[in-house]
Amino acid sequence: MNEIIPVQNLIYEIRGQKVMLDSDLAGLYGVEVKRLNEAVKRNINRFPADFMFQLSREEWQNLRSQIATLSKDKRKYAPYVFTEQGVAMLSSVLNSEQAIAVNIQIMRVFVQIKQFALTNKDLTQRLDEMEHRFIQYAREMNINIEDIYKQLKYLSDITKP
Repeated sequence: MNEIIPVQNLIYEIRGQKVMLDSDLAGLYGVEVKRLNEAVKRNINRFPADFMFQLSREEWQNLRSQIATLSKDKRKYAPYVFTEQGVAMLSSVLNSEQAIAVNIQIMRVFVQIKQFALTNKDLTQRLDEMEHRFIQYAREMNINIEDIYKQLKYLSDITKP
């Protein structure tokens, strides 16, 4: 029985970019990996290096060791991965109803990931600013910051369910 894996679980970060494996995309599109890669190679001018690249052996081994489902993937060559732009371009070379529908879903997930990252970045920046102000205040008031952190940790520990 095939289990349904949410698209966001099929997006990995490699070389600082969010990417999807050719095999995962082929599964979503309902085509063989070989057919997906053939379509790409027939239209290679649509896939510059920032749209698609092949993993190095080391990158492939690292990814396989991190993700249990990939450990069964015994390929002769390292897979290709597609960035968001590469996934969008796939819809032009895989022109089926399923490919179009899946592409729309994948694009929405990429947008959600970007929105989450931006929100998270803003939150992190705000927390950093608050911490900076707190440290400044503590120094001005001659308060030992380590004592405060210990008290905060204590309060955090006793309020956990």
